Amino acid sequence: MGVSCRYGEDFHGAVKIIKAGTKISGTAAVPPEEAPVYGQIAEGLYRGRRNEKERRTALEVVSEALRAASPRRALLSHVRMEGASLFVDEKPYDLTKYERVIVVGGGKAGAQMTEALVEILGDRITVGLVMVKDMASTPCGNVTLCRGGHPLPDENSAWGTKKILSLLDGSTERDLLICLLSGGASALLTFPEEGLTIEDLQAVSSTLLRCGAPISDINCVRKHLCRVKGGKLARHASPSPLISLILSDVVGNPLEVIASGPTFPDESSFENALDIIRLYGIKDMLPQAVVDHLTKGRKGEVPENPRQQDPIFAHVQNVIIGDNRQALSAAAEKASALGFNTLMLTSFIEGEAREVAHVMVAIAREICSSGNPLPAPAFIAAGGETTVRVVGRGMGGRNQELALAAAEGLEGLGNVVLVSCATDGSDGPTDAAGGLVDGETALRGKALGLEIADCLQANDSYRYLAEAGDLMVTGPTGTNVNDLAFLFVF
Repeated sequence: MGVSCRYGEDFHGAVKIIKAGTKISGTAAVPPEEAPVYGQIAEGLYRGRRNEKERRTALEVVSEALRAASPRRALLSHVRMEGASLFVDEKPYDLTKYERVIVVGGGKAGAQMTEALVEILGDRITVGLVMVKDMASTPCGNVTLCRGGHPLPDENSAWGTKKILSLLDGSTERDLLICLLSGGASALLTFPEEGLTIEDLQAVSSTLLRCGAPISDINCVRKHLCRVKGGKLARHASPSPLISLILSDVVGNPLEVIASGPTFPDESSFENALDIIRLYGIKDMLPQAVVDHLTKGRKGEVPENPRQQDPIFAHVQNVIIGDNRQALSAAAEKASALGFNTLMLTSFIEGEAREVAHVMVAIAREICSSGNPLPAPAFIAAGGETTVRVVGRGMGGRNQELALAAAEGLEGLGNVVLVSCATDGSDGPTDAAGGLVDGETALRGKALGLEIADCLQANDSYRYLAEAGDLMVTGPTGTNVNDLAFLFVF
C-alpha cells in the first residue's frame, strides 16, 4: 500500500501551500492572476537543500510553463466581443441573429474556461452546464458547473451529461451553442449507450488504464460506448451552429482523440475497438454487455459514429486554444532568461515512463560528458504523455514513475535536476503532480531503507518520492495540457 499525503499537508517535503498575494521571503508575491503554479509555491521541495538554488530555479520554470497554459489566457487569446458580434479565431457570429446562447462542455479546465467565457459574454449566455472535477456544483454566471467523476466516470457524470443532452436536443438554428472541452472530459462527459450502465463504462476505463494502453486506444473504445463521444455530441447539437473551444491534453492535438472527440468526426469503427480489446487481451476482464454492444456494432446492428461527410459538421467550428507546446515554449523562454542554453526537444513524448526516463538520463550524462546536444548550463524541455503498465500494488502515477526511474540513473550527478509533472496537478490516482529528483534522490532513499528498483517493481513511486522529500504536490492547477519533463544541467 502507498502512503497517503493529504492536500496541503507538510509531509516529508511535500508542497507547502502559500496563498497568492502574501509575502514570500521578504518580497511581495505576484497577484493571483499572475501567480506561479496558480498561487501554490513548492517551497518544501527546495528549502534547506544542498542544491536549494538549483531546485528553486527548476520550480520557477515549471511555474512559468503552467502560467502559460492558463485556460483563461488561452480562451481570451482566441475569443473576443466586438459590438454585437462574437469573434472566434476571427470568425464572426452576429449574436443578434440568435435567440439563445447555450454553453456546455466538460474537463479539468472547465471552471476557468467557463469563467473566461462568462467574462466575455456575461448575460448574453442564456443557460449552460459544464462538467468539472475539483469543485462542488456551483453557478458561474448563467452556467452551472457540475462535478463529475475522474479518472473514472460516475453517476454524477451521467446525470450531468444527460442534462447537457436535454439542452442540446431542444436547440434550433436560432441557438448558438458553445462547447468547452479539456482533458478529463472523457470521464466527466459520459452517458452510456442503450443497454450499458455507468458501471460498465467504469470497468472499461479502469481496465484500459491499468494495462498501459495509450489514450488514443482508450478513447477509441470509449467512443463506441457513450452517447456524446465520437462526434455524437455534435449530432445532438445539430442543426444549431456549434463552437467547440478545446484545451488539448493529447500528444499532437488530434481532435478525434481529445476528450474522445465529441464535436469531431470519428473515422474509427466498432471493429477497431474490438481489435484494441484483443490486442491487450482484456476481453475476459470486461462486462459481457460491453463486448455484446461492440459486437452488434461490428455487425451493423448499431450505427457507427458520424463520419467526416456527415452534414451535422457543416456548422461546427473546432478551435484548439491551448496545448503542451505553449507550456514548453514558455518554459524554454524562462530558462533562457535565467541563463540556460535551451532546447525544446519534443511535445510528442509517448511510451513507457521508465523508458522515457532512461532517455532523459542518457541526455543528461551526454551533456555532462561532451556538451552535446548543448553545453551546460543546459535546459531540455519535453512534453507529452507516457504510460505505465501496472503490475504492483503500490501507489503512483506516470510522472512519479518517470521521476523515480530517472533518479536511479542520476545517482551521483551533483549538477542535474529533473522534473516530471502533470500540468493538471493530478498524476494518476494520487494527490501528487509528479516528482522533482536529483543525483541525491537515490541516496536519500537508501538512508531511509528504500530501494528504487523495489519501489518501481511495486509501482510504488509515490511512497519513495514522499519519504525522500521529492514528491511534487501542487493541488489542482485549473489547466491540463499533458505532462512536462524538464532536465536541468547546471
